[in-house]
Amino acid sequence: MAILNTIRKRTSVLIIVIGLALFSFVISGIFSSNAFQSGDFSNNVAEVNDTPLSIEDFRQSLEISSNAYGQSFSNSQLVNIVFDQEVRKEILKQEHEKLGLNIEGDQIVDFIRTSGYANIPAFQNDEGFFDEYVFKATVASWKATNPAQYDAWLIDEANIISAAKEQIYFNFVKAGVSTSLQEGARTFKFQNDKVSFDYVQLPYSSITDSLVSVSKEEIATYVAENSKQFKQEEARDLRYVFFQEKPSKADEDAVLARITSLLEDREEYNEETKGSVIVQGFKNTTDEADFIQRFSDVAGNLEYRTAETLPAVAAVQITLLAKGAVYGPYKDGNTYKISKLVDSKKNGSVRSSHILVAYKGADRAASTVERSKEEARTKAQEYLRRARSGNEAFADLAREGSDGPTGSQGGDLGFVNEGVMVDAFNDYIFDNPVGRIGLVETEFGYHVVKVEAKRDVYSVATVTLRIEPSETTTNTLFTDATSFEMKVSDAEPNAFSTIANEGGYTVRPISQLKVLDENLPGLGAQRNIVRWAFDSDRKVGDVSRFDIAGGYVIAQMTKKYEEGVQTPEQASARVLPILRKQKKAAMLKDQYGSSDFENLKGQSAANAGSALAMTTRSSVISGIGSEPYVVGKALALDEGQTSSLIEGEYGVYALKITEKNEAMSLATYAPFTETIAAQRQNQAAANAFYALKEKAEIKDNRAIFY
Repeated sequence: MAILNTIRKRTSVLIIVIGLALFSFVISGIFSSNAFQSGDFSNNVAEVNDTPLSIEDFRQSLEISSNAYGQSFSNSQLVNIVFDQEVRKEILKQEHEKLGLNIEGDQIVDFIRTSGYANIPAFQNDEGFFDEYVFKATVASWKATNPAQYDAWLIDEANIISAAKEQIYFNFVKAGVSTSLQEGARTFKFQNDKVSFDYVQLPYSSITDSLVSVSKEEIATYVAENSKQFKQEEARDLRYVFFQEKPSKADEDAVLARITSLLEDREEYNEETKGSVIVQGFKNTTDEADFIQRFSDVAGNLEYRTAETLPAVAAVQITLLAKGAVYGPYKDGNTYKISKLVDSKKNGSVRSSHILVAYKGADRAASTVERSKEEARTKAQEYLRRARSGNEAFADLAREGSDGPTGSQGGDLGFVNEGVMVDAFNDYIFDNPVGRIGLVETEFGYHVVKVEAKRDVYSVATVTLRIEPSETTTNTLFTDATSFEMKVSDAEPNAFSTIANEGGYTVRPISQLKVLDENLPGLGAQRNIVRWAFDSDRKVGDVSRFDIAGGYVIAQMTKKYEEGVQTPEQASARVLPILRKQKKAAMLKDQYGSSDFENLKGQSAANAGSALAMTTRSSVISGIGSEPYVVGKALALDEGQTSSLIEGEYGVYALKITEKNEAMSLATYAPFTETIAAQRQNQAAANAFYALKEKAEIKDNRAIFY
């Protein structure tokens, strides 16, 4: 007690000490972070050509986008979207400034007139159209009387100016794109020149891979000569074992025993009466709603439902129960359930369709409805006659003439229980047999109604208990995960898989993890693991445990990829087949290059065939595959001419041209020229920005903050 009294007297001092300890912990975490250790700490999320993009401004943009997109994207996805937008905006802003591109007030108005802003009611006149004077008056009013709204408008205005400048800039780019008539003529020729030929193919597969040696030096040379194709980002390879938090067989048995005990009456000690009382079980209770509320992990109700909405694993058994009977326990996913049939109703749910004919003044009638009540009744009676005749589908009539919102769906109202619809409509569909068509008047107008189908409904009480891991199970899981972590941390790095196999654990690999990745295979969104992998002091072989939703992950880094050009080892999977194919082509040419076309046909390795009406756009040789280079060479030969061996995708080929049809001459090639010009202009904006982005020096600091 003396110690407690001392603590009470020194509460203020204790709070200060704890606060300082927490502060020092946070600060030490910051200063030991990747950014501080590498000396790259920055308050900027990026730098574009030495122009900083501050994290404060970025977070404001992120908040605006988050409000706009809602839950459509994860936080990491949204960060990447906004980052790309802000970098794009800055790159183009710098380009606009170089060109001295400015926007005047009239240009802003013109841009708004053709944008979504024109649909803002505050900017429209009485006729519902954008009005320049109304727009200016509204903005002036905001400035004078509503500072918050005016500040929001200034942000919009800045975005409008930026968008207008982009539009003008890219219009300049498109204006610089031109296409000649000669290009149109050449395109027409490429598309319509046709060639047929006989061929002899010597497939690469005729030489086994083991006969073709490719050295590491040859791979290195190929990578060096084609370095742009082998650029790589900084990346990591990991492997991990996931200790999933899931219930054991003992946990499942315990839940089964618990839910089984709820079925029968039982004796319990009552604290108030100081004696034993009998508590009714699920079988005998007459207050099922109260029983569910007291004992079920999942809320339930006794509403009438069709069999299709009952638990699929037990629906048939439940519908066959006598009133008051119980089915279960039964397992449904990760739960155990017991269900009682409280009541059932024959034909208690009805599906119907209708054609609504509204009139002026009817409830919820559209403002465009001008017909009188008498005219509506006459029109409805006409639709009733047509529907009963059977000559036209009811759904087609509903699409044609219904004023209701379900008209486009053929008037289908789906299944409803009794009491859902207004009285007159409800009485008709429940009192009449399936197939009956009639006329019903409600406050909404006149309905031509068809009873489509009926189903029985059931009031079912269900008690649900979740099958969850017990405290013993979670403690054992933590012990197992920690034990594995300690073993692999103390062992050699390459012993990770061996130790996992000895423990009966599954090792899962993660390849080429990037610094801004979020989702990991088998684990979902795990930015904390990604950040760990890219810490500046992280080494190959390092191991760490991560507490994630649903369990623990023991991860190990197995490989680092530095930004730049891939090493020969990294590129070998791509380069080896290319060089092997080139060598096979040379071997086949050396062996068969002196043979004429007819002699080649007789070779055991050869495949002979014909290709008809081939064009540059249709270069697939039947039974072989796409051979654009071979077809291109064929189009360059004359009819009757035989080629030397040509290196293709699937082998080397000798060709004999059997027929050649050149494209007809046209009086003008303007349509083709215009098509090419339109395609190029459509691509111009994207290509121009891509070129600007490639040229720009962009320092990306996202990984520091996110």
